[in-house]
Amino acid sequence: MVGITYEDFLDLSYDPADSDLVCEFYVEPAADQDAESAASRVASESSNGTWAELQVEGGVTDLSATACAVEAATAADRDGYRVTVAYPDALFEGGNMPQILSCIAGNILGMKAVDRIRLLDCAWPEPLATSFAGPQFGTSVRSEIFDADDRPITATVPKPKVGLSTDQHAQIGYEAWTGGLDLLKDDENLTDQAFNPFEDRLTESLAQRDRAEDETGEKKSYLLNVTAGGTEMLERVDMAAEHGCEYVMVDVVTCGWAAVQQARERCERHGLAIHAHRAMHAAFDRLPSHGVSMRVLAQIARLCGVDQIHTGTADLGKLANEDTVGINEWLTGDLYGLDDVLPMASGGLHPGLVPELVDRCGTNIGIQAGGGVHGHPDGTHAGAKALRAAVEAAAEGRSIEAAADDEPALATALDKWGTDTPR
Repeated sequence: MVGITYEDFLDLSYDPADSDLVCEFYVEPAADQDAESAASRVASESSNGTWAELQVEGGVTDLSATACAVEAATAADRDGYRVTVAYPDALFEGGNMPQILSCIAGNILGMKAVDRIRLLDCAWPEPLATSFAGPQFGTSVRSEIFDADDRPITATVPKPKVGLSTDQHAQIGYEAWTGGLDLLKDDENLTDQAFNPFEDRLTESLAQRDRAEDETGEKKSYLLNVTAGGTEMLERVDMAAEHGCEYVMVDVVTCGWAAVQQARERCERHGLAIHAHRAMHAAFDRLPSHGVSMRVLAQIARLCGVDQIHTGTADLGKLANEDTVGINEWLTGDLYGLDDVLPMASGGLHPGLVPELVDRCGTNIGIQAGGGVHGHPDGTHAGAKALRAAVEAAAEGRSIEAAADDEPALATALDKWGTDTPR
C-alpha cells in the first residue's frame, strides 16, 4: 500500500517542468496553520490529496501538484505568503477551461486551512495553452476591420445605458459614427428587452452604420451583445453574421467560459470578432487578498478566443482597476504563436484623459467613452468629434491644447471636464 499525506505536496526544492501549469497564489493561513502547511493543502486539494491519510492498494497515477515556493508577501494592508504551485499537465483536459479552473481556482478558494487566498498569475505551458483556439483577430482588428493606422480604435455605448428605444439607440449610433468613432457598443445588460428588441436593434443600427459609412468614407462597426443561454447565443451569432455585422459582444464572466468557447467556434465559421465585456469580474478580483486576479481572467479570455477585452483605464477612470498596463502587456505579448488581444480602456473616460491614457498604455488599444461622449454640451455628434480629435492628437504626439485649437468640439469638452478623473 502507498500512503499519501499533505506533506507529500510540499517540495521547496522542486523545479517545475516545462509542461507544468505554474500558478502563483497569495495565501493567508488560518490560525491553526503555518505557511508551509497551508501551502501543502492548497497543492493537494486539486490533485491526489484529501483530508484523511490514504492507503491506496497498488498506488495511483502520480498527479501530485507541488507547492514549490513559499515566501512572505503583502496584499494591501495584510501580511501573508506568496505560494507557487506546479500542476502536472496530466491533471488537465486540453481545451477545457471549466475543468482547468475547477482545479486551480475551485475548492481551494473555500478551504478552512486559509483565511484568504487569491490566484495571482499563471504561467501556461505550451501544450496546454495551444490546446485552445485563441483569438481570430486580436489587435489586427485595427487594420483588418478598420483603417485605424497607428491610433487607438474608438467606441461608445449609448447613454442612458438602458431604456432607449431601438430608434433612439440607432440614432445615437449614427451620430457617434458620423462624429468619427469606429464602434457603437451595446451595454452589458442590453440583450433582448421589450423596449429595445435584439433583432430590431441589430437591423436598425446596421442601417445607420451603412448610412454613416457612406457619408464618412470610413469603416464603422457595431458591438452587438449576443449574451444569452448557449443555444440562443449561438443563434444570435448567426443572425449577426447574416445581417453583415463584423462583431459580437459577449459578457464573458457572467455567461461562463464554456459558452465563450462555443461562441468562439461559431464566430470562426462567420469570420466574426469577439468583444469581451468583463461584467462581474470585480466579484473575483476586487479584493487584493482573495479571489482571482484580473490578470488571470484576461489570460483565460485570451485562451478561450476573445479578440478584445476591457482591462481598465490605468487608474484614470471611474472604476477600480489593478495593473492595467501589465495586463495589457501580457495580452499583446507572445504566447506560443496564439494571436494577441486588443485591450479596451473604458469606464469614466472623456477627451481630457486621453493624452495620459495613451502615455500610460500606448496606442495599441481601444478607447471607449460613454458619458464622456454623450454628456458633451453640444450632444453626441460633437462628443464623438471631441474624442476622435483627442485620440488622433495623442497618437500623433500633438498636445491636446493644440488639437482643441483646431477642433471646437474638443475645446468645449475640455472646458467642461478638463483633465479630471470622475468618481
